[in-house]
Amino acid sequence: MKKLFAFLASALMVLSLAACSNNGGGNNDTPTDNGGANTDKKVYNIGVSIYKFDDNFMTLYRKEIESYFKTLNTDEVEYQVTIQDGKGDMAEQTNQIDNFIAQDYDALIINLVQATSAATVIDKCEAANKPCIFINREPSEEDMKKFPGMITYVGADARQSGKYQGELIADLPNKGDLNGDGVLQYVMVVGDPENVDAKYRTEFSISQYEAVSGLKVEKLDEQRGDWDQAKGQEIVANALTQYGDKIEAVFCNNDAMALGAAQAITAAGRKVGEDIYLVGVDALAEAVDLVSTGGMTGTVLNDHINQSHKAVDCAVMAVNGDKLDAYYWIDYIKVTPENVDKYK
Repeated sequence: MKKLFAFLASALMVLSLAACSNNGGGNNDTPTDNGGANTDKKVYNIGVSIYKFDDNFMTLYRKEIESYFKTLNTDEVEYQVTIQDGKGDMAEQTNQIDNFIAQDYDALIINLVQATSAATVIDKCEAANKPCIFINREPSEEDMKKFPGMITYVGADARQSGKYQGELIADLPNKGDLNGDGVLQYVMVVGDPENVDAKYRTEFSISQYEAVSGLKVEKLDEQRGDWDQAKGQEIVANALTQYGDKIEAVFCNNDAMALGAAQAITAAGRKVGEDIYLVGVDALAEAVDLVSTGGMTGTVLNDHINQSHKAVDCAVMAVNGDKLDAYYWIDYIKVTPENVDKYK
């Protein structure tokens, strides 16, 4: 009899433990009192593809995207961000976009390798009903009419940055005309001719210079530098060898190439501000330092912080079902020796 009672007691204890386990464990879909954890948290997957990771400006931009998304995570909402390197290869980037869509990511942020591929990307997003935020490289106006409310471009108007470069030279006491002949002799270092930013900066820097200064211009050389510092150095070094003291100003479509140009100018024994002028775009830390010490005439702030934050805000709007405007613009800012301390 004692053995029977002992057996029954053991059985009851096992059943009791099993019941407790069933009531307190498992992955429930409803909130519990377990440390205040909310198992109803919404998780959004955001796919980001950057044209190439070793671009100075886009390195700042993508890091800010990642850090800003983290500030938006709460107990109720989490944004899981995957950032991939397009490696300057449109085929590679297209594969990344296809994978984001196939894995049912909630929104895409795309810095195109080739802006001319925007239509194809938009068609893919429309077929999958996925919102897409384009950054830094602006698709054509025609492309931006496709898939309204679900695609947008966040950026700064490159025409403005070109105009500001022209004004940096035109506003100098001598208007950049070092030899006093009424003509600005210049060299232009172009980023990527397929990129609308390069096109606009190249065009509007010169047209704005002419409009503000009232002087004529003479283009001595124009070469493609692909946004690269080493190429910028090579192009300007060759130009200085060929044209020597005739060069009065060097316009670079971005600061990376301007940094290379500054190296070439120093190596040639020229001095910015005395016998040559140099301007860039982006306001990279190294370029800002050069402006403050006289190594560059000026640069134009391409505001990666406000641009990246707006891109993230657009992604959040889109996953919440809000319609997107076609464009969201962030202003450029001229950085000169007079205001450079604000941007250090």
